[in-house]
Amino acid sequence: MGDSGKALLTVRRAAKFFGNKLVFKEVSCEVLPGRIMLVAGPNGAGKSTLMRIMAGLAKPSAGEVVLHADPAKCAYLGHATFIYPGLSALENLKFWGSMYGLSPTRDQLMELLRRVGLERAAEEKAGSFSRGMAQRLNLARIYQADPELIFLDEPGTGLDPASLGRLRTEITGLRDRGVSVVWISHHVAEDSALADTVLALGGRRVEYFGPASGFTPEGAC
Repeated sequence: MGDSGKALLTVRRAAKFFGNKLVFKEVSCEVLPGRIMLVAGPNGAGKSTLMRIMAGLAKPSAGEVVLHADPAKCAYLGHATFIYPGLSALENLKFWGSMYGLSPTRDQLMELLRRVGLERAAEEKAGSFSRGMAQRLNLARIYQADPELIFLDEPGTGLDPASLGRLRTEITGLRDRGVSVVWISHHVAEDSALADTVLALGGRRVEYFGPASGFTPEGAC
């Protein structure tokens, strides 16, 4: 691990039970500024559960999670897109901006849509969007909060190859802007090459936590 004093988030010996069922135990890691951490592991290993704990959406059964960043500067993107199908892309962003206490101008909203490649769909109803377009609009939604730590739970699910490539470019672009990303992916072999660190869960524990360059992805997805 690096210097915990510089970490945005620290997890110490976290464990999670559902009733008497152990999901994982003794999980320790930290998220450093401007880094991508890929969370890998087979189905049922507890990846999404761990991410929800890291994001403050659930509590560990044991251990602790310490957030060193401003909670208002953290964002979580799960499987649901949280967009309103009857509203246009612009209307969705304007509504969510108001939820963040912002009053974005049309130009600011259009810049967000340009950033995720949706400027031509600005006036289209979100209900007509493909899965990839909906995910990109959801990314634009959370960008309004100018986050420094983003949690992405399988954002590539259901995306076609072109949309998946755009998503990967956007995620690495976040790092270039100094944003930290905790990313669960089913495309571990490809996506670990884009990450800085990998946390691999398996057998109800951490099987690997360290540099992505030292991680062997076989059997981890």
